Amino acid sequence: MDPGMNQLLKWSIENSEATRSDSTPSTDPKAERPSGRGLNQEAIAALMGGPSDAELMRESMTAIQSPDVALEHKLVAFDNLEQLIEIIDNANNLESLGLWTPLTSELSNEEPEMRRMAAWCLGTAVQNNVKCQERLLAVNAMPPLVKLALDDPNEKVRRKAIYALSSEVRNYDPALRSLLQTLPEKLRPSESINAGDMDEVDKVMDVVKKASQKSPS
Repeated sequence: MDPGMNQLLKWSIENSEATRSDSTPSTDPKAERPSGRGLNQEAIAALMGGPSDAELMRESMTAIQSPDVALEHKLVAFDNLEQLIEIIDNANNLESLGLWTPLTSELSNEEPEMRRMAAWCLGTAVQNNVKCQERLLAVNAMPPLVKLALDDPNEKVRRKAIYALSSEVRNYDPALRSLLQTLPEKLRPSESINAGDMDEVDKVMDVVKKASQKSPS
């Protein structure tokens, strides 16, 4: 049985039992209905017949990469994707859905808003999420993010690239080492630092921000 439907059935049985054991008359206006606590979005989607989050994520990426979809609709799809991956389980599903490579490829899109949204999605996915931090390195997204942060002509793109870099390196030493190796030598700290030292990480990101502000507007 589909996991969502299985949970839906379990929830239905539990709440039916709770209703039968409740001695409060049904006519009592203060009587509480069984709550939906414990019923996740996948189960609700199964109940309502709507698409799952995974399906919505796939559909969003299909729209983002389709040559037949207008830019404004691509941006709506990107916004939907970013909201979906705010949920850590959905962010972790980027790998199983095969979405890391197409998402990273959008960092080189000729449209600034598409580059901005790609960096934004990456930053959201990796925030406080080691699994996604590992994947960002695995798809070699660090070099294009650094390039966007320092060289992109669009300020909004640079800001989101910095956001993605900042989210990626915190509490994850492999990413911090990758960032320091990718940055121009003049922007690197003179001493080694630990990704768990937020003050030192902030100093590195402040240097990147200052260098970004000197980029063309």
